[in-house]
Amino acid sequence: MQDNKQLMILVAGPYRSGTKDNPELIERNVKAMTQTALEIFRMGHLPVLGEWFALPLLQAAGSKKIGDEIFNQIFHPIAVDLVGHCDAVLRIGGPSVGADEMVKTGRLNGKAIFYSKDEIPKLK
Repeated sequence: MQDNKQLMILVAGPYRSGTKDNPELIERNVKAMTQTALEIFRMGHLPVLGEWFALPLLQAAGSKKIGDEIFNQIFHPIAVDLVGHCDAVLRIGGPSVGADEMVKTGRLNGKAIFYSKDEIPKLK
């Protein structure tokens, strides 16, 4: 990987894991991923979260609650698809089946996998 190339990096962390679907805890997880995305942006890269794509679509599709049929059709599949458009995956946070799936998908598709922001080359 070239150290001077801007990377599109998927930030993969827990969304529901460990929350028992408590909205405040889910929001905390999203904030952690968003804060990490901001730090990646300030390093000169283009960060993305699957949630940025999935959540508006869930609302538009009429999902009523986390884990309903519409949620399951959109939430993880869109993040898996997004990995294919990224150069790398940054895995953050605690246990998460979904985030681990993003890492596995990234690895299978030859993407760079990072487990710390310190592993990502700074451009700025």
